[in-house]
Amino acid sequence: MKKIIAATAIVFLASACSEKPQSAGGVKGDTAPYTGTGKAYAESNWKQGDKASWESALKVRAQNGQNDYSKTN
Repeated sequence: MKKIIAATAIVFLASACSEKPQSAGGVKGDTAPYTGTGKAYAESNWKQGDKASWESALKVRAQNGQNDYSKTN
């Protein structure tokens, strides 16, 4: 009986040491990000499907919202 318990314990411990393969699926985007989602809550100064307005909105966001140097002035 002790051999069976020891054998099952070894099997469980050995299976706990193995690692399952991790395959990152990555971002599966089949459309460009500037095409939008079709939702009504998109930012007002960006027109969905317009690449130029998308890029200008990103520039404004980077300068005003994420630039710590401009916040200190």
